Amino acid sequence: MELRHLQYLVAVVEEGTVTAAAARLHVAQPGVSAQLRQLERELGEPLLTRTSRGVTPTAAGEAVLPYARAALAAVEGAQLAVDELKGLVRGRVAVGMAPSLAATDLPDLLAEFRRAHPAVEISLREGTSEALLAQLVAGEVDLVWAGVAGDPPPGVATRTITEQPLVAVGLDADEVGLDELLDRPLMCMSPGTGPRGAFDAACASAGVRPRVAFEAGDPLLLARLSARGLGVAVLPASAIRAAGLDVGAARLVPEVRSRIELAWRAGGPNGPAARALIAAARARS
Repeated sequence: MELRHLQYLVAVVEEGTVTAAAARLHVAQPGVSAQLRQLERELGEPLLTRTSRGVTPTAAGEAVLPYARAALAAVEGAQLAVDELKGLVRGRVAVGMAPSLAATDLPDLLAEFRRAHPAVEISLREGTSEALLAQLVAGEVDLVWAGVAGDPPPGVATRTITEQPLVAVGLDADEVGLDELLDRPLMCMSPGTGPRGAFDAACASAGVRPRVAFEAGDPLLLARLSARGLGVAVLPASAIRAAGLDVGAARLVPEVRSRIELAWRAGGPNGPAARALIAAARARS
């Protein structure tokens, strides 16, 4: 049994057809089929069921797959460990960022990291802070920039990048109580975002149930809507500066603050590429 046999098996199961697996592996289709038949002969059981609609694993194939994936991961891990000792970082790293944090220095960080480690493949995805933290825990992303209202999930380490108060945009006053917002149409960040979580928690603590008329993931959009008289927007103070709008912004009483956190799995199975990017991000924060 050779590693390429296991590689071909995993690829065919994941792609669903031998043709697609061959294209992914950049080898000829007959070669993939021949190697899989050899593996089945060695194990003495058919591993795949071939139909006109594609290929699916048999019971024996399902039993072999976890071991095949583990063997391939072990080989990749061994190579990465040696590369790391030689100072060569390679592999993949997945980054998550809430859309409302587009003004952070993340582009500069990723550009510097790419120049320092050209062999690393970087991917970026957006989502609400709540969704991204869940993906971090699940191992789907390695590093997250997110707005956080309360404590991070178990197993997640964080470093605060900035913390700022929320303000009520569109009011000609220095401060406003949460109970004074009850009769106004409010504009808030979408559920699952850090600022929204902080505002909802503060309202629940004060026994206030505000009427939210507009929800959006982009704080600049809400600031512009408020500037046009469509309601009062509850936003981080920095959103007003970023929007460049000349509008009133009242402090919330009691004060409500939202944090932007750099988050990563504490003690998780981060590869060398992820560890290198986490170290670079922590050094900048």
